[in-house]
Amino acid sequence: MSKKPSLAVVGATGAVGTVMLDILSKRENAWGEIRLIASARSAGKKLVCRGEELTVVALSPEAFDGIDVAMFDVPDEVSAEWAPIAASRGAVCVDNSGAFRMDPEIPLVVPEVNPDDIKRRPKGIISNPNCTTLSMIVAIGALHKRYKVKELVVASYQAASGSGQSGLDTLRAQIKEVAGTVVGDLPGDMRSVIKDNGPFPAPLALNVIPWAGSLKEEGYTSEELKVRNESRKILGISDLKVSATCVRVPVLTTHSLAVHAVFDVEVSRKEAQEILANSAGVKLVDDPESYQFPT
Repeated sequence: MSKKPSLAVVGATGAVGTVMLDILSKRENAWGEIRLIASARSAGKKLVCRGEELTVVALSPEAFDGIDVAMFDVPDEVSAEWAPIAASRGAVCVDNSGAFRMDPEIPLVVPEVNPDDIKRRPKGIISNPNCTTLSMIVAIGALHKRYKVKELVVASYQAASGSGQSGLDTLRAQIKEVAGTVVGDLPGDMRSVIKDNGPFPAPLALNVIPWAGSLKEEGYTSEELKVRNESRKILGISDLKVSATCVRVPVLTTHSLAVHAVFDVEVSRKEAQEILANSAGVKLVDDPESYQFPT
């Protein structure tokens, strides 16, 4: 019987890392050793994965010795420094940050859309797309296999969790601050009431913010450019026309998107439903007459 591969979860104590441990505990047990890695200040903490209590070890080159796959759930700058180190120690690195997504030598992979790209990883690193891109690209990729996609017009409604644990904590605190008050009954700028914006450019409670990420060239935000550039790379269409508007909304977790897709031929609703209903990674909930829709 072949030995199961070993897995390192880098950033195990963070918002994404803790969700990853929960998923690993619920999925089929495909791994041998699971090693939890975090910053020095988190070293020694005890976390539970697969019903087993594990001790967090400090991030260091030696922490990757004997590891087959390293999953990075950390900020861009941490991945940029440490993923190459982990790869040099023999681990295949799967990075959830934005550090490597547009590097031409690092594949940006969504298994349901472009799985073969995983074979070409000269730096030993595989990148995952931004959560906004990922939310739509599996469905778009399924339709693209049948009909060539030409244009995407995207509106996203992004949760506080997109800004990590700080975003979650900030929204909870702001909701508590305004709960039971008359704030929001009349038109007005929430910035006159809530002073601590946390990681957001404006208050999020009882509000929507037409700005997710950081401001970039020509008035676009970083989230909007990620949707455009990552979609092009994953689908392999360098000139794909993409227009995205990304909005932060006051929900804790789960992003929502409205996508208008133009293909090389007209696609009926029935055809699209049949394709999506039979596509891996897609759950079709589309019966508005019976009030069945994603919510």
